[in-house]
Amino acid sequence: MENMLLLHGAIGSSQQLQPLKNLLEENYQVHSLNFHGHGGSDLPDSDFSIPAFAEQVIEYLDQQSIDKTNIFGYSMGGYVAMYLAKHYPARVQKIITLGTKFYWDEKVAEKEVPQLNANLIETKLPSFAAELKERHAPQDWKAVLEKTKTLLINLGHNNALHLPDYSGIENPCLVMLGDRDKMITLEETLQVYHHLPNAQFSVLPATPHPIEKANLPLLAYLIRNFC
Repeated sequence: MENMLLLHGAIGSSQQLQPLKNLLEENYQVHSLNFHGHGGSDLPDSDFSIPAFAEQVIEYLDQQSIDKTNIFGYSMGGYVAMYLAKHYPARVQKIITLGTKFYWDEKVAEKEVPQLNANLIETKLPSFAAELKERHAPQDWKAVLEKTKTLLINLGHNNALHLPDYSGIENPCLVMLGDRDKMITLEETLQVYHHLPNAQFSVLPATPHPIEKANLPLLAYLIRNFC
């Protein structure tokens, strides 16, 4: 049975992918992890970064004695998956991404960072604030947001992956986008798709950005069909 590693998005946790994990366990040896600082795991002293998250994945694979794995990455998790394929291709079989923001510059970061304002979330989205508090306990969810802000700002100054980098990724990739995703543009997704030498592209119908609102049976079917 092949391995499948599920990677969550920014300010998310592995628990969000548990329903998808349940659907895939008949077909794969399914693994998941919390990126450092997420889902109650210890906050690192250093900043969040894509390379650091990728190194964490490699450490996990080594600990589990996994030589190579398929990877499904949601949102930021898809970016980490692509970074792994670029820098650690021998450890990756196939990659599936959903709702991943590939393009970053200072203007994009300036637009995204205010959405991580903890005080604003508490005031306007109290239920979401409570959800974040529970998701990252016992860590301070506000500290997770602050480190995520730094991650986005740094990506805005220096994207971890540029379009020419994708041309060097030989691993088979399935790049997916929800048709109602307001965070990710079709243009940036197609640009990456067209640069990948061995890729497929799919649009999920009636699908906004949050993974909780995705049609998980359909998503699991597409993953199984691809891998």
